[in-house]
Amino acid sequence: GGREANQVSDDYRYQDGNYDAPNDGYYRGGDEPAQEEDAQSDVTEGHDEDDEVYEGEYQGIPHPDDIKEKQKKRAPAVADEYRDRADLMAERMEDEEQLAHQYENIIEECGHGRFQWTLFFVLGLALMADGVEVFVVGFVLPSAEKDMCLSSSNKGMLGLIVYLGMMVGAVLLGGLADKLGRKQCLIISLAINAAFAFLSSFVQGYGFFLFCRLISGLGIGGTLPIVFAYFSEFLSREKRGEHLSWLCMFWMIGGIYASAMAWSIIPHYGWGFSMGTKYHFHSWRVFVLVCSLPCIASLVALKFMPESPRFLLEIGKHDEAWMILKQVHDTNMRAKGEPERVFTVSYIKTPKQVDEFIEIQSSTGTWYQRWLVRITTTLKQVWDNVLYCLTAQYRMNTLMLAVVWFTMALSYYGLIVWFPDMIRYLQDEAYDSRVKIFDEEEVSHFTFNFTLENQIHRNGEYRNDKFIGMKFKEVKFEDSLFEDCYFEDVTSSETFFENCTIISTVFYNTDLYEHKFINCRLINSTFMKEKEGCHIDFEEDNDFLIYLVSFLGSLSVLPGNIISALLMDKIGRIKMIGGSMLISAVCCFFLFFGNSESAMIGWQCLFCGASIAAWNALDVITVELYPTDKRATAFGILNGLCKFGAILGNSIFSSFVGITKVVPILLASSALVGGGLLALRLPETREQVLM
Repeated sequence: GGREANQVSDDYRYQDGNYDAPNDGYYRGGDEPAQEEDAQSDVTEGHDEDDEVYEGEYQGIPHPDDIKEKQKKRAPAVADEYRDRADLMAERMEDEEQLAHQYENIIEECGHGRFQWTLFFVLGLALMADGVEVFVVGFVLPSAEKDMCLSSSNKGMLGLIVYLGMMVGAVLLGGLADKLGRKQCLIISLAINAAFAFLSSFVQGYGFFLFCRLISGLGIGGTLPIVFAYFSEFLSREKRGEHLSWLCMFWMIGGIYASAMAWSIIPHYGWGFSMGTKYHFHSWRVFVLVCSLPCIASLVALKFMPESPRFLLEIGKHDEAWMILKQVHDTNMRAKGEPERVFTVSYIKTPKQVDEFIEIQSSTGTWYQRWLVRITTTLKQVWDNVLYCLTAQYRMNTLMLAVVWFTMALSYYGLIVWFPDMIRYLQDEAYDSRVKIFDEEEVSHFTFNFTLENQIHRNGEYRNDKFIGMKFKEVKFEDSLFEDCYFEDVTSSETFFENCTIISTVFYNTDLYEHKFINCRLINSTFMKEKEGCHIDFEEDNDFLIYLVSFLGSLSVLPGNIISALLMDKIGRIKMIGGSMLISAVCCFFLFFGNSESAMIGWQCLFCGASIAAWNALDVITVELYPTDKRATAFGILNGLCKFGAILGNSIFSSFVGITKVVPILLASSALVGGGLLALRLPETREQVLM
């Protein structure tokens, strides 16, 4: 009787009082909990149950207890085989609701301490790698375009290819995380990113570099959905909003890290090396290499962290989940100076398993057939999860979240690209205003051995002149005559000859290629030993300002991060999203009055600081609105849509640079207002447990 009473108390432990006792058909996680040694000896002293003889034994009549035991083992299997799938799913949902409340109580018993903070920094490095990836291509593009001879279309493709990879990776790897596990898929994601980011720093050809950045983006795309789903499942309801917001700070740290490394590495062109004339490893490649370090560090640290116990319970692995929760409890209790505290949980609810897995035995198929079946089955399950997010229960929430994610991404990523482009445009306008114009100059028998910069020469005549060991930067010759001239060891940047006549002139070891002569007549002129490849000849004077702008933009989100973390659980997710997006829209509107570099930088910092609270709240509410077995999938879909919005924003906003500010500002403001108002119709989730 004492043993049965203990079992009943264990079954009800951490159960909500509104729920009935678990059905005997559920998985109990092994044997009953062992009694203490003294108590066990007291119960069994002088008594042996095996010595008892059932009076019907010699008549061949089964013992009633044996009949009940067989019925318990057989009845559920027979019943499930013929029951409707809808009934099984309804029973599973009831189990999940019970598990959600019990798991919340277990996490509260485990406490919040050393284990969560360790996981916080490990996952923070992964999130930092995601933030770095967004900035890498933008920083290396000015140098890579010269190193790889990139055209304008190639530069645009390189800028968008990372977002394309992240969009696919978010959906694919986020979906797999709900089937294979958070830790395993996060390791796969980080490993893909680290390998191809590292490789991209060494490849020379544009096509291979593009491919490496695409696969690298695909790998890092799965990071964001998995990280937030993973960390949220170790947090109690009271801690979830705040600590997920603190985790978002690592994305900001990633931006600061990328900006600081770009500022300190890329301008030092001498940091690279060359192997012959074909292989060059310039400083921007060193920067790409350094940017892969957070990803590698997170990958190594993640090997020492456990799988999410909430995920393990969803797939029926009770014992593994219990061991991890006990590890969390013991780690936190030891750190708090209470090692004597005992983890009192002995039984955790596990939902009914209704998925049917297809398996080919070793004797019925080859190894690749078995793997093919596993892969196709897993992908089908991922697709079913995607469709599940659009069922009647979640359709409205998914569609509203999709609109909010998309409008936020369209405005934020579009403006983040537009700000540096506008600053460059303002700088170019100021630079062009200082141009020197020379009309009808006549120069003969003169040797040019110095740099010509920001000049226009019209209707000039140059006879018997020598241009030796010099540089042209932003120089244009229009309707000019070159006769019996000699060019040797000349490098040029943004230099062109238009409608010129060039007679009996020799070009030796120069980079004055054919495309730099526009509508020119070349008579008896010779080109000898042209410079091969592309060369980084001039250090951009405004590079430091672009790095500074990105650095300040990343740093400006710190106040918004702190405010959102402290207020997330107090004012709620919905008010945080709506308020932040509306304030960001106001900041965006005042960009009409930003006509200088300092004004643009100031408004960018204000916009980034105001919008970060909406990003943090979106991450939190997306985690909380979906059940455990669909959480990473839903987050991946919405984050993939976010990256699609980033691609559109980059393309649309950059096309209006130098044309008009009205379209980008009105588009961003209206998108933020619409998304913010729609967000107010989402359900508040700060009081609910993780389903």
